[in-house]
Amino acid sequence: MAFFDFLKKKQNAVNIAPILPQEIYEAGVLELKDVIAPSALKVSPRELSLGDKTVRSFFVISYPRFLSESWFAPIINLDKVFNISIFIHPVETAKVLRQFQKKVAEVQSQISIREQKGLVRDPMLDTAYQDLESLRDQLQQAQEKLFDVGVYISIYGETESELDKTESEIKSILESKLVYVKPALFQQEQGYKSNLPTASDELGVHSKLNSSPLSSLFPFISFDLTSDKGILYGINRHNSSLVLFDRFSLENYNSITFAKSGAGKSYATKLEIIRTLMFDTDVIVIDPEKEYEYLAEATGGKYFNISLNSEHHINPFDLPIPREDESPADVLRSNIINLVGLFRIMMGGLTAEEDAIIDRAITETYALKDITPDSNFTNAQAPLLSDFELVLAGMEGGESLVQRLTKYTKGTWAGFINRPTNVDIGAKFIVFSLRDMEDDLKPVAMYIVTHYIWNAIRKNLKKRLLVIDEAWWMMKSEDTASFLLGLAKRGRKYYLGVATITQDVDDFLKSPYGLPIITNSSIQMLLKQSASSIDKLQQVFNLTDEEKYLLLESDVGEGIFFVGLKHVAIKIIASYTEDQIITSDPSQILAIKAAKKNLQ
Repeated sequence: MAFFDFLKKKQNAVNIAPILPQEIYEAGVLELKDVIAPSALKVSPRELSLGDKTVRSFFVISYPRFLSESWFAPIINLDKVFNISIFIHPVETAKVLRQFQKKVAEVQSQISIREQKGLVRDPMLDTAYQDLESLRDQLQQAQEKLFDVGVYISIYGETESELDKTESEIKSILESKLVYVKPALFQQEQGYKSNLPTASDELGVHSKLNSSPLSSLFPFISFDLTSDKGILYGINRHNSSLVLFDRFSLENYNSITFAKSGAGKSYATKLEIIRTLMFDTDVIVIDPEKEYEYLAEATGGKYFNISLNSEHHINPFDLPIPREDESPADVLRSNIINLVGLFRIMMGGLTAEEDAIIDRAITETYALKDITPDSNFTNAQAPLLSDFELVLAGMEGGESLVQRLTKYTKGTWAGFINRPTNVDIGAKFIVFSLRDMEDDLKPVAMYIVTHYIWNAIRKNLKKRLLVIDEAWWMMKSEDTASFLLGLAKRGRKYYLGVATITQDVDDFLKSPYGLPIITNSSIQMLLKQSASSIDKLQQVFNLTDEEKYLLLESDVGEGIFFVGLKHVAIKIIASYTEDQIITSDPSQILAIKAAKKNLQ
């Protein structure tokens, strides 16, 4: 109350009207315009200074005789910060026709005077007369209308040199189409206000355009790549629209991602996984670098570490339960073929004779457990690799094969696959980590894991996404590459999308199965590339030189997103919470771990 007593004394002393508390309160209240207003404003003849930004405004003064469709698109899609306003003021047709009559008479008079003087015909006057007559006819028949059109552009920059560069770029684009602009000299304030979202045309610089050329100014022509449903993949770098897609609504559900190390491919994939899990989709990941462990922990998923000393095992002889539309004989035959491919990888290749021996030995091994094409093996116990070794040892010509197989049954690699399966993938999110597996065994491990996943997927129809990171490991062997292509081709029948990710473009494309995997992927993403691989990618994806250099110069998480024949430049953006879960940055991971320790 002391403050108000003081005010009253001051008011009485100078004999002014009393100041009410409400007036003091209202004087201190911030309005929206106070919040969004710049800290300072300086108006000069050629630009405005808004805080730490500089703005320069222009208006269009001249158009060519004909305006082609989408001529304004290069400006709208320009990767710069700018505002554009298009003011369209209808003009009364009756008023225009009266003016036209006068203008036509003037042109006719000029043509007649030149004829009387015996001068050569002026093509410009003849063309103007024809255009005026044609437009007058269209206006009279209500086929066209006339408008006063003002087009204003305000560009932003940190410095004058940056503004000059943007101005030069915009002018060169427009002048190549015979459209000319001028700076709003001594009217920069009016130009800037005309480009604010208040629909106030303060410049008032207009050109008359009829309906047809005016339609070519339609602003919403920037290229979008989005659908009505799905997950957010990123932001369109051309116009900041959303790249929103549902892979399960496309012709197949597969995707492929190429990027150099550190370009953000795993980050983008983990972001897609988080968002996919929200749409009742199961996700399975083959992780060669232990990058998805924290994500599995954060989302309540299961994490299996596959290595020689791991407690998690997968028996490659396991058989899937035949579905209602499958016969046991077909399931057994398919599994035998896959096992022959596995032994081909494990033994470093097989001759035709060895291939036949292996095939016969697998069949007899299953027969020992009463598993035959004619039997119901739903509850049968699957054989182990050591059972197969015993059968193979008793067969003629199997001695050398047994020698090569010993390291998997009795040697250092015995703990890997010679045990019953003890993993269960009955969860929404599953990760199989292969980081601790020896490099020589990684192709074998990836083949076994993908085959096990495939058998599990075939049991019941459900929407699933299978992510294969560092897929170039699988492209090293013809059998694993062939199996990956088979997954990409057959997955759609089982509601399965296969997301293939690789950084080694050369190894992937050298394989005869690489290009077919790309063509069987509805979604393709290219992030930052190395100079050594960009030429191959340019050839495969038919990239322009501009797109090639865009990929070379992109920042982390930036690239090109393809869906069918359409593609846009994309930037991957995550929320703060998503970023904390999916980051692969070592410094961020250490900071998160330190924060967790402090909380404990």
